[in-house]
Amino acid sequence: MKKLRIIPVCVVMVAVILAATLLVLYEDEYLWKVQELNLFLNTGFFFKQQMVVPGGLLIWLSQFFTQFFYHPWLGVFLLAAWWCLNVVVSACTFKIPLKWLTLLLVPLALFIINNVDLGYWIYYLKLPGHMFVPVVGTTAALSLVWLFRKITLKFQMRLLFMMVASIVSYPLLGAYGLFATVLMAVILWRMDDMNITWKSVYSLCSLILIWGVPLVYYRTIFYQTSLENLYFSALPVFVIDKNYSAYYIPFILLAIFYIIAALCFRMRDMQEEVKKWWIWNICQACIILMVVYATGRFWFKDYNFHKELRMQRCMEQNDWQGVMAQETPEGDEPTRAIVMMRNLALARLGRQGDEMYHYRIGSKKPESPFPVKMTQVAGKSIYYHYGQANYCYRWCLEDGVEQGWRAEYLQYMTRCCIVNGEYTTAMKYIDMLKHTLFFKEWAEKQESLMNDKKALKSDPGYGPVFHMMGYEDRLTSDRSLVEYYLYFELANIDSDDPILQEQTLIAAMWTKDIATFWPKFFKYMQLHPGQRMPIHYQEVAMLYGNLEHQVDISKFPFDEVVVKTYQNFMARAQQYAGMSEEMMKERFYPEFGHTFYYEYFLNRKQELY
Repeated sequence: MKKLRIIPVCVVMVAVILAATLLVLYEDEYLWKVQELNLFLNTGFFFKQQMVVPGGLLIWLSQFFTQFFYHPWLGVFLLAAWWCLNVVVSACTFKIPLKWLTLLLVPLALFIINNVDLGYWIYYLKLPGHMFVPVVGTTAALSLVWLFRKITLKFQMRLLFMMVASIVSYPLLGAYGLFATVLMAVILWRMDDMNITWKSVYSLCSLILIWGVPLVYYRTIFYQTSLENLYFSALPVFVIDKNYSAYYIPFILLAIFYIIAALCFRMRDMQEEVKKWWIWNICQACIILMVVYATGRFWFKDYNFHKELRMQRCMEQNDWQGVMAQETPEGDEPTRAIVMMRNLALARLGRQGDEMYHYRIGSKKPESPFPVKMTQVAGKSIYYHYGQANYCYRWCLEDGVEQGWRAEYLQYMTRCCIVNGEYTTAMKYIDMLKHTLFFKEWAEKQESLMNDKKALKSDPGYGPVFHMMGYEDRLTSDRSLVEYYLYFELANIDSDDPILQEQTLIAAMWTKDIATFWPKFFKYMQLHPGQRMPIHYQEVAMLYGNLEHQVDISKFPFDEVVVKTYQNFMARAQQYAGMSEEMMKERFYPEFGHTFYYEYFLNRKQELY
């Protein structure tokens, strides 16, 4: 039977290593984004800010560990260490025999599912350090239950410990402190050294503590906490337009598992040897298969979500070739965020006029049960790189107030202040970022750039943005429609800067308004005398010239391929006259999907968000 004890230990170790490896291999960008949407400052004031709500210490610790996802492998190592600690504490608290240690794969799977099934929630969750909070909070709660169980001096000592633990743990651990009290009340019914009278007294006291302690703190200290969330502090709130209760299932199952473990405490059946080894093997196999299936089933695997993250990470590093490396001419229908980031990368590489329609154009909605806005996903970075510093700053500020300050917000607010020449305000954010572990070097670089205007203008992160800042300095409402607002603003700008002016031409193409296009087209020709006209601009001129005949295009030096493709497109349109638009899109895409002709006639219903 000694072998039976060793096998479950090995299984749990393998499970932890395998889960950690999969996280590093397949969720590298996801983990990077999680720490970008986290903020930990090594200051006393920051610590005090976290302690004004129940569970403040738990949140502070979780933010501290989350910052290490800056190097995903390091963050995963720390997360896996907490998983292992939780297994040890759980086994000690409930006296789970080694031969049944595989049972603890269940909470491990729930911790993992809670982290990898969030998807677009990472942009909206208001709980800081949410990837570490469940495992750290649960481990701390179980440690209190273990101490409670170990007290054997007098019954009154256990009661005193329960009271002190509830009063101390609630402000530090929030709902996890209350859960520790629940488990104490349950597990004492499985102890043999107490009679039923004392057990009833303890249960009554635990109910009073669970109900009364949060109310006392609410009336005295934690007045910033809302009454409806008083008993659920340090738990994520899955509410946007409505309550998405399905995301609470891992937390409910976790609570049920530990309550059952407390009810089964000191059961003789668990301690006895398994007389029939094949029964034990079947039980172990069922547990492992159930855990593996559930983890794989609820692991968020949306292709576009991960593609967006990879693109965003490349954009942060000004790696525009890296952005385009994520793209292929074919593939799943992209979200509008992917299309915009791709076009931005092509613009930075000087290839947009020749290649912007060579990739799949689409408007697939984000794979999410709740409405997702581009402002939360990639809108801030898109606004910044297109020179809309005021709107980038505005959304960082609004989301910071609504969802909590994050490293990403402070970085973009710093950039916006620098390009606007607001150096005093920029220094405020730089000083804050200097108190981080991994963004200190970045902050010091921004400070040095501010003091060297020549280096600032030539910096790859700032230089192109200065070319784009030809907007009127104003702030109105974009209705959260980044693409719609940005392109209509660009289409109404007249600029002599070749880089900005080309974007105004592309914006005019996006509007599909012929009257808006021609002035931009002729201005482009004026700013690029003697240069080759990019092929997509030729296609627009060819199409509009033939549609309205208001501009004489007979003398334009069109490439032969442009003329031939236009003629073939129109001939094919006559051939398929009467066919539905959806059928035409399918028939035309292989030959004409890379042209503006296809975009103009068959890609007009792009849903924006």
